[in-house]
Amino acid sequence: MDDKKLTGKVAWVTGAGSGIGKAVALELGRRGAAVALSGRRRDRLDEVAGELTALGATALVVPLDVTDEHASDAAAKTIVAALGRLDIAIANAGFGASGTIMKLPADVWRKQLDVNVIGVVNTVRSAVPELEKSGGRLALVASVMGLMTTAGQGPYAASKFAVRAIGLTLSQELHGTGVSCTTIHPGFVESEIGQVDVNGVFDAARRDKRPAKFMWTADKAARTMVDAIMARRREFVFTKLGRVAGFLGKHFPGVVHFAMTRPRAKRQVAATIKAP
Repeated sequence: MDDKKLTGKVAWVTGAGSGIGKAVALELGRRGAAVALSGRRRDRLDEVAGELTALGATALVVPLDVTDEHASDAAAKTIVAALGRLDIAIANAGFGASGTIMKLPADVWRKQLDVNVIGVVNTVRSAVPELEKSGGRLALVASVMGLMTTAGQGPYAASKFAVRAIGLTLSQELHGTGVSCTTIHPGFVESEIGQVDVNGVFDAARRDKRPAKFMWTADKAARTMVDAIMARRREFVFTKLGRVAGFLGKHFPGVVHFAMTRPRAKRQVAATIKAP
């Protein structure tokens, strides 16, 4: 889609160096927005900025560790100073820590929650004052794992359940301000999340064990996500499998428990759990 409906708008995407964040940033650029890119890896952000420039879009690289609230505030100020306003903020930065609850140490849990939960809150608190000026849109990227969980995914699911709670709370707290909050729950999407270890460190040699046959491309996911954000949806779940899994997790958790504790399912889960 290249309808330039976002011309004159400014968007901020965290975790913009790869995967969903990169794809969403490029989609926003295709639609005419100026895009501020945040993340920890400057080289990756510069690459995305180059792709945006090639599309004719304005790009601003603002490196950021989302766990640092003061750095997040500074990033928002930098964006507004350089681009003049903020209309869309997408809190996407995060990673997945896998492993059984009895094996994962406390420091892994702290890192998981610090990035995936506190990082989201920091981004929100920095962005909302500017979004209130523009009647803008806020989006939090959660996961279908925020609607259900499986053995070996406790830390990640806990963080995404928390993101859902934050998003639904913000929808109430921001009511009447002109700012919408969309909580997005992706199913399987092409990204580097399967190649990141329990400490959030990317390793290109790691094999992504998620089922490829159920995977959406990042570009397809980005188009769907931006459509939901622009429509000011309160909550949005995709893919088709993700919708089914999320529905069962919310309304029929006993069915999920039964399915995931059958011998074959237990073997499959055990095979995909990454050692801490």
